[in-house]
Amino acid sequence: MPSKTKARRGGRATPPQSARRESGRYTPPIPREVRHSPRWYPWVLLGLLLGGVAAIIFNYIQLLPGSPTNWYTLGGLIGILVAALAATRFR
Repeated sequence: MPSKTKARRGGRATPPQSARRESGRYTPPIPREVRHSPRWYPWVLLGLLLGGVAAIIFNYIQLLPGSPTNWYTLGGLIGILVAALAATRFR
């Protein structure tokens, strides 16, 4: 019958630094010359941002068909959010 108490083993939880480098999981960073956004990217960002702001303002002053409605406001907020998220990817 095995005993109820087990001896704890000491040691490292992670392999030493040299063993981690040999695993082949390291991916070198992309050089700066390769990382760049297309020329149309900032124009799309600007269009989404201004379109979202315009949708909210035009809904507020009731210039859109069927306004005021929350769908125009939601569409404007989504446009602004997408522009903000896309701006973080701009190089």
